[in-house]
Amino acid sequence: MTLTVDEAEQGSWTVLRMSGELDLVSSPVVRQSVHDAVAEGQHDVVLDLSEVFFCDSSGVGVLIASRRLMKSCGGRLRLILPARGAEDGSHVNKVLGALGVRRLFDVYPDALSATDEKCRPLSA
Repeated sequence: MTLTVDEAEQGSWTVLRMSGELDLVSSPVVRQSVHDAVAEGQHDVVLDLSEVFFCDSSGVGVLIASRRLMKSCGGRLRLILPARGAEDGSHVNKVLGALGVRRLFDVYPDALSATDEKCRPLSA
């Protein structure tokens, strides 16, 4: 299965909504999407992984690289995990937790919360 990335603007945020598998083959697509957003001057990015059902170490690597890029340009990166992902139910969240990197990300339940400055991230 391939990964698709759809871009939308929500206030001052760019929301990159992904669907499919985030793996060795598809992670360059995510990397390029984040780089394109930054090149266009977007420094507040939400990666919506709510429709991602598989993530391997390459996918985690691209999430960490995206976080590093956003920090280097003074931007912010927020994640939306699959349903119950912020709790414990998704493969993506389990991989992030197993690798000990879940705590590096601000995770929100949905795009509305992720782009609302008043909302706080979910706990790790």
